[in-house]
Amino acid sequence: MTGEPIITVTGNLVADPEIRFTEAGTAVARFRVASTPRVYDRNAGRWTDGEPLFITCTTWRDVAEHVCESLVRGMRVIVQGRLRQRTYIDHQGVRRTVFDLDADDVGLSLRHRVAYTEQSLPPALANSHETPSSGLNGQQTAEHRQPVTGWAAFAAVASRAVADPSAFRIA
Repeated sequence: MTGEPIITVTGNLVADPEIRFTEAGTAVARFRVASTPRVYDRNAGRWTDGEPLFITCTTWRDVAEHVCESLVRGMRVIVQGRLRQRTYIDHQGVRRTVFDLDADDVGLSLRHRVAYTEQSLPPALANSHETPSSGLNGQQTAEHRQPVTGWAAFAAVASRAVADPSAFRIA
C-alpha cells in the first residue's frame, strides 16, 4: 500500500524468535528488538545509553522460517518493514496504543563484529559450500575460506550450539 511508513530499526534481539503456523499452514514469526541510542553527555564528557526502544516485529512465510532458523537472542539485527499502530484495552480497562513492525527484511548487523566464524556457524549455513575462516590476526578475509563438509560440519556446529548458545550472539 502507498503511504505506509517504512522504517529501519537496528538493535539486539531480546529473546529467541518464536514461530507459529496459521490454520492454513502459513508460518508467522514474532521477535522483539531493543534499540538503544548512544548520546553524548557533555557534562560528564562521555557517551551514555539513551532511552531504549523495544519494538515487536512480525514476519511471514519463508522469511519467518529463515529468521527462526538463523537468529537467536542477543544477535544484532537490522529490520526493515511497515510500522503499524494497534490499540487495545488492558486488564485494568485502560486503553493502550502500541507500535509493531511488519518486517519485510531482516538481516545481521556487521557493525561491531564478523557474523560467522568456523566456531560460530549457525546450522542454517552449515550446508553452504564455504564458510569464512580466520585470516591474519583473527581477521576474516575472502582469501582464507575453507569448504564445509556437509552433515559432518552441521553436526559439529549443532553440538556447539547446544553446548554454548552464546557463540551465536552478535554483540
